[in-house]
Amino acid sequence: MLAIGTAAQNDGSAKPAATPPFLTGGTKATAQPPELKNPNEPVAKPKSLNGNDDDVIKVDTDLVTTPVSVLDRSGRFIGGLRKQDFKIFENGVSQKVTYFQSEEQPFTVVLMIDVSPSTRYKMDDIHYAAVRFLDQLRPNDKVMVVCFDSRVRLYTPEPTSDRKALFAAIYKAQFGSGTSLYDAVSAVSQLEQMKITGRKAIVIFTDGVDTTSRVASLESTLTDAEELDALIYPVRYDTQQTANGNSAPQAVDLSKMLKDYPGVQIPQGAIIRAGRGQSAAEYKRGRMYLSGLADKTGGRIFEADSTTNMDTAFAGIAEELRRQYSIGYYPEKPGAPGEHRSIKIQVLQHPNIVVRAKHEYVFRRNRPSDSEVNN
Repeated sequence: MLAIGTAAQNDGSAKPAATPPFLTGGTKATAQPPELKNPNEPVAKPKSLNGNDDDVIKVDTDLVTTPVSVLDRSGRFIGGLRKQDFKIFENGVSQKVTYFQSEEQPFTVVLMIDVSPSTRYKMDDIHYAAVRFLDQLRPNDKVMVVCFDSRVRLYTPEPTSDRKALFAAIYKAQFGSGTSLYDAVSAVSQLEQMKITGRKAIVIFTDGVDTTSRVASLESTLTDAEELDALIYPVRYDTQQTANGNSAPQAVDLSKMLKDYPGVQIPQGAIIRAGRGQSAAEYKRGRMYLSGLADKTGGRIFEADSTTNMDTAFAGIAEELRRQYSIGYYPEKPGAPGEHRSIKIQVLQHPNIVVRAKHEYVFRRNRPSDSEVNN
């Protein structure tokens, strides 16, 4: 479980630490990366977003639900669809849609801000983008702010709609060393707020390059994303170009550089590697990773460059979260714990549209006897 640290005062009482708490894997605050949740640990009973258990109904845990966004070719949300407009397939076999919800609802978002050294020249842009995203929210929408370098810090202990507190949290983060992106994604995925029912999303402002994760990995977090009941929207910044416009250093072949110096003995084909987190291959891997997070959760990736209108993008994200559809079905065949199954959703009689939803899901281990879904 994640622990939030407190700083002990001289009088022996425990008060909130002066610096934001770390998301850790122990029982007290440390500088260690977060611990991945044990997959065999029982899943906590979900809570209602508004805290009122009278507003939920209990359903069998075999019900598979997924958020669905339906967009036109310009990226605008298509509303007014009905249950009979959807068709769902599991492993290619048609399933009966038994759960459908289309009401407009508030949502909870975790803003993850990369404050590692590689983003230092993009930090003003990232701060501005995060604030512009808040401008799209309504009073009932709530946000948490998490910043990460080699450690993961929680700047808002609970989801809040207090704009002043959120602005302060966004601008409070200080640069650190390293980039534990995978550990940060893992830690946020384990937050209790990610287990509540209702509409949830994670917006990540980062270049996608990980250098210091010690617990989670690219593969483990992509697998976790398949079970995450939240959409992930990465906003990718190209930090490979430095402040003066030069590209990050690439690998250099020493044998070619020193061929005119016969007195220097070096192994054949020896190379000097570019600094970790600076090579073109690592940036390519980072882009693929962020695309994978979006794809596995039904979200979208955005490139924060001069060709992307971020205000329009953020407005689209907010509209998708607030008005997205939720559909569900009972699989015709029971599944074994850990089994992967594909999902495909079609919208009938609506050509030239884009349907965004999960492509697959995983049967969980030790599922609770019941789960709750907003009525």
